Amino acid sequence: MRKIAVVTSTRAEFGLLLNVLKKITDDDELQLQLIVTGTHLSHLYGYTIDEIKDTGLEVVQSIPMHIDADSSESAGISMGSLMICLSQTFERIRPDLLIIIGDRYEILSVASIATVMNIPIVHIAGGEITEGVIDEQIRHAVTKLAHIHFVSCNEFLNNVINMGEEEWRVFNVGALGIENVKNIEYLSAEQFEEIIKFKIDKTTLLVTMHPTTFDISANVKQIDNLIDALKFINKKTIITYPNNDLGNEYIIMKINDFAKNNKNVFVTKSLGIVKYLSVMKLCGVVVGNSSSAITEAPYLKIPVVNIGDRQKGRLFADNIIQCNYKSEEIIECINLALSNEFQKEAINAISLYGDGDCSKKIVKILKDVKINDKLLRKKLVWR
Repeated sequence: MRKIAVVTSTRAEFGLLLNVLKKITDDDELQLQLIVTGTHLSHLYGYTIDEIKDTGLEVVQSIPMHIDADSSESAGISMGSLMICLSQTFERIRPDLLIIIGDRYEILSVASIATVMNIPIVHIAGGEITEGVIDEQIRHAVTKLAHIHFVSCNEFLNNVINMGEEEWRVFNVGALGIENVKNIEYLSAEQFEEIIKFKIDKTTLLVTMHPTTFDISANVKQIDNLIDALKFINKKTIITYPNNDLGNEYIIMKINDFAKNNKNVFVTKSLGIVKYLSVMKLCGVVVGNSSSAITEAPYLKIPVVNIGDRQKGRLFADNIIQCNYKSEEIIECINLALSNEFQKEAINAISLYGDGDCSKKIVKILKDVKINDKLLRKKLVWR
């Protein structure tokens, strides 16, 4: 039986990986070795390991990280401690393959340890471009460490190949988020209200604003401007916590202050994948700089106001309105997105990230790939 280790460090990662994890578990030829770390083990971010356990998946190792302090030093210490613990975990469980997704700094630690321990790395979501954050460098660094690449569209496939990767290593399987959008059982507005005690309608805003890690000082002005715009718009608003990137403490403080004594604002550390996508389907506009707005919202035909350049370089469908950080422009773009004319335009948006059948494709390749000298010895191919 082939042992597949998977490391997850954030709520977003786990939501994307869930279908793959379930299919690995259900396959008689594969054994899942799930390792949980990062914000999953932080009460500040909702202690989402409980959500993982609720799925019935077995966790072979949980590794706490020092992530609650908002500093670059804390991030560096966290990466070091994670690498120490992972070395011991990998030595104990001895996986045949390791799956990692995306571009978080935690994932760079995981990939580094797997490399020195000669564990073949399967990387999901390489080749993408996000010029506004340091994730850009991390993603491409992980690409050069990985042995198999699962990308979400042909453009990103070409990006990976143009980085010197051999073509046989790269597979366009589509975006994992599209599979979730197609297959989850959505909550109705009434069901959501019963669970969360907050009423949602087609003018509700779903807001997620992550830090911009290249310019930490700019985060203060950016979230201040967004809150000013939301106050002016004065619509029902559901806000999810930012990720644990440097600069998030001020964002968390501001959104919680905004929600105080405001019955139209609901703030949550984590909705979980079902509630989050249900809100996205039920709301009027997705606002902020989350990648889910770029990938999943077009499939649901929901208007998006993407703020700033965190997602710069991704493929944007026709339901996405790009704006800068000025309050006046954010207000103008949200009003445009809520207009009947743009709501009708969004219905015609075409998803750019596959057909939603990725987990089946991924598991087949995990079973078929030969783990041999050819896989492990990477070549740099100039084109």
